[in-house]
Amino acid sequence: MTNRELQLLVQKWSEEAFKRPFEHSAVFNQRLKTTGGRYHLADHHIDVNPLMYEEYDLATLKKVVLHELCHYHLHLSGRGYRHRDRDFRLLLKQVGGSRYAPPTTKGRRPTGAIIHYRYRCTGCKQIIGRNRRFNVTRFICRQCGHHFEEI
Repeated sequence: MTNRELQLLVQKWSEEAFKRPFEHSAVFNQRLKTTGGRYHLADHHIDVNPLMYEEYDLATLKKVVLHELCHYHLHLSGRGYRHRDRDFRLLLKQVGGSRYAPPTTKGRRPTGAIIHYRYRCTGCKQIIGRNRRFNVTRFICRQCGHHFEEI
């Protein structure tokens, strides 16, 4: 799907769901990884994560776009456009937008951190792992107050 096709879909869905025109631009943004879309307060354009269409389907893309259109129309009308606002939640429920974007395969990094450095406390012999190196003379163990040594 191209940006032009997305623009036409957003305009169509805005008319159908809100009975109001979408007069700004909607584009795909390849840099979005963990979010489905983003509404920009300054210039009122909408960025959409292309993975919502590539990994899911048109229905999922529509729910994400409706979510962003809720931000758009509420902000322009001067009502509560934030996620925590009652106006936003009610309008989102009325139009059938999604509250959260579904997870993508390319989104988040793996949760398990890679341990590059291991340290042992000289007092209680507790072993800790760290991604980054730290100064063993500067930091002390929480349990016993002794310094660490690198293993």
